[in-house]
Amino acid sequence: MVRLVQALVLLVVVAMLSGCGYNTIQQQDEAVKAAWSEVLNNYKRRADLVPNLVATVKGYASHEQQVLTQVTEARSRVGSINVNADDPASLAQFQQAQGQLQSAISRLLVVSENYPQLKADQNFLQLQAQIEGTENRITVARQRYIKSVQDYNTYIRQFPTNLTAMVFGYKPKPNFTVENEAQIQEAPKVDFGTPPAQQPQQQPQQQPQQQPQQPAQQPAPANG
Repeated sequence: MVRLVQALVLLVVVAMLSGCGYNTIQQQDEAVKAAWSEVLNNYKRRADLVPNLVATVKGYASHEQQVLTQVTEARSRVGSINVNADDPASLAQFQQAQGQLQSAISRLLVVSENYPQLKADQNFLQLQAQIEGTENRITVARQRYIKSVQDYNTYIRQFPTNLTAMVFGYKPKPNFTVENEAQIQEAPKVDFGTPPAQQPQQQPQQQPQQQPQQPAQQPAPANG
């Protein structure tokens, strides 16, 4: 009899949890974790390409030390961050470091335009193609993560799911922000320049009218 009561209580609890969205919360939470793992994998792929890229560029442009150092230091900062995706401050720090690495790599690729032999190097061309492909993967992975977090946050804020989330300690997750948010919020400055002053139109000069030529007078005949 006791076992029967326990079984009934368990069934009631399971039904209540299913009806209040507990299972869906678990599914969406796992979806967020999977999307975050994809983001980290693509960021790591980019970081792993940096040493070979720096070494290749250094072989042709060793005096570009400042740019090479910036890339190396930016990669080092990325590797030193133990990011916690559930902590807004940690996620913001991670995003800032990744943005700095992306900018440093972009500057390095711009420098390579000044070295025709480097641009023709097959190893460099392969690395450049891999980095471009990785940047595209990062963009896609970030978009998926942003969507997963948005779906999760929206769901746990809805009634009555918000009560279940509160009971079990599920809170909204921070999300990626726009890296150049300040620039986007600032209205673009449009300057079409000052139009040149219009010069007064000159009236065409009138040509002096030519007087009709008088026929030359014939000398009077001499009287014989």
